[in-house]
Amino acid sequence: ECRIAHPVVKCTYCRTEYQQESKTNTICKKCAQNVQLYGTPKPCQYCNIIAAFIGNKCQRCTNSEKKYGPPYSCEQCKQQCAFDRKDDRKKVDGKLLCWLCTLSYKRVLQKTKEQRKHLSSSSRAGHQEKEQYSRLSGGSHYNSQKTLSTSSIQNEIPKKKSKFDSITTNGDSFSPDLALDSPGTDHFVIIAQLKEEVATLKKMLHQKDQMILEKEKKITELKADFQYQESQMRAKMNQMEKTHKEVTEQLQAKNRELLKQAAALSKSKKSEKSGAITSP
Repeated sequence: ECRIAHPVVKCTYCRTEYQQESKTNTICKKCAQNVQLYGTPKPCQYCNIIAAFIGNKCQRCTNSEKKYGPPYSCEQCKQQCAFDRKDDRKKVDGKLLCWLCTLSYKRVLQKTKEQRKHLSSSSRAGHQEKEQYSRLSGGSHYNSQKTLSTSSIQNEIPKKKSKFDSITTNGDSFSPDLALDSPGTDHFVIIAQLKEEVATLKKMLHQKDQMILEKEKKITELKADFQYQESQMRAKMNQMEKTHKEVTEQLQAKNRELLKQAAALSKSKKSEKSGAITSP
């Protein structure tokens, strides 16, 4: 009931697994704290995970870059986000993988081990039932059945070995330890790996779509801001033009008034001079 009520899910941002407390909560506690402190994160320039709260790189890639140097190309997803730890024991089956691909690869191995365990237990139970039936049937029948089962097992071993050799020669990435004891298990491994690759590609596609949506949103906001600034600039220019026109008209009216006053003064001076000449 606890697992059903609080399942283990992946964080929307950092992609780490955590126990979900409510269906509306889709991010882990650490990312929730970072969102409150730094706001919505951006995609990391290396792994493309939306977890870059500070700068252009997520905390995982930042720490790995400080510790191991610049990243290399991942042999699985081909992104520039795999860090070489200089230790072949820490590589996954001898491959240099990024963090996400390493988790996917380990999940495939875990599923393969579980399938191997289940198939071996079912085959063991079937073998025990056959032995019980042969004991009940009689000694002669039991001996013949034992001889047939032994020969069938001996015939089956080289078939499985040749089948596994054909898989390894075709370039399968799994090690020989993962080969199972029942026919058709190699197909389960390949199908599981393909499912993980499809899930990784879908996740990358979703992240790309989110980036495109964010860029489109940013472009729309910039266009709206540009239109607003343009309208404000036009209104300001119209107001300045109107004010300039009014000031010009006032100056022209004042100039005309001063010209009238100057003409009146010059006329009064002329009349005063003519009066002074005629008086003697």
